[in-house]
Amino acid sequence: MINLKTDEEIEILRENNLLVSRTLAEVGKHIKSGITTLALDKIAEEYIRDNGAEPGFLGYNGFPNTLCISVNSVVVHGIPSNYCLQEGDIVSVDCGTRMKGFYGDSAYTFAVGKISAEAENLLKVTKESLYKGIEQIKPGARTGDIANAVQTHAEAHGYSVVREMIGHGLGRDMHEKPDVPNYGKRGNGTKLQSGMVICIEPMINLGRRDIYIEGDGWTVRTCDNKYSAHFELAVAIRQGVKADILSTFKFIEEKNN
Repeated sequence: MINLKTDEEIEILRENNLLVSRTLAEVGKHIKSGITTLALDKIAEEYIRDNGAEPGFLGYNGFPNTLCISVNSVVVHGIPSNYCLQEGDIVSVDCGTRMKGFYGDSAYTFAVGKISAEAENLLKVTKESLYKGIEQIKPGARTGDIANAVQTHAEAHGYSVVREMIGHGLGRDMHEKPDVPNYGKRGNGTKLQSGMVICIEPMINLGRRDIYIEGDGWTVRTCDNKYSAHFELAVAIRQGVKADILSTFKFIEEKNN
């Protein structure tokens, strides 16, 4: 069952997603060598609550924190801890909010200080693959069109696409239908309709695509222990318009340049 949103509901989703975007920018200001991922988590929780929302991830299916913070070979769902970030790390920060009965959800992979050229290129191509997917969005297109655009761009640069973890619909629940994979064939999958809101989130690996879940039941890591990058934006499908992107990286990139 796909829940189509009214224009008013899409505006509430936009409000949530802009708050997520600002929260990620606030966290990004503090990302540097020596800070713990738990300290970043506290900054995010305080910022979200100060802006009239609740952390969307905290307690969601039992998740213990406000942010998923995934460092280096952790793909997604990393639990904040006393780990101190180090120069050269890459760190995916995935954030959610809940306000007025709806959710926001977005993710960005940050560089800690100076990173290797190899890591820098992985981040660049992963973000590009997200936008390549977004370019496919219009009523009547299919989720396979998005998936194929993401996969084609990532694999053309020699990277691999995680298959098990995918994008999703967004609304009154954090994860709604339809599923939005990052690999697949054009013309396949769910047909996009006006009123749908989806999160597109490529998870792209430097090495092989194989992943495993650690003993905590959350942390997803690459099997070959090579870096993984992750970027996510929420997008509304509207009649007669190109993709209406509800979240943004603008605040992050303004504050971190």
